[in-house]
Amino acid sequence: MRLSARNQIPATVTAITAGEATANIELDAGGSRLVASITVEAANELKLAPGSRVTAIIKASDVILAVAD
Repeated sequence: MRLSARNQIPATVTAITAGEATANIELDAGGSRLVASITVEAANELKLAPGSRVTAIIKASDVILAVAD
């Protein structure tokens, strides 16, 4: 699969917390923790489980930074 998105981060699934509609997928991306919220249906279709290798693709229109006063 090839994508135009440039923010592609290889990661490993470390935990999955599934609710009725949404699943929080915890990832280890080279020592950094990421959490993706996806539908339970998508998590099942992707057959995600702890240890699964994935690529986190991040698409954001805005990034806001703040510093202490």
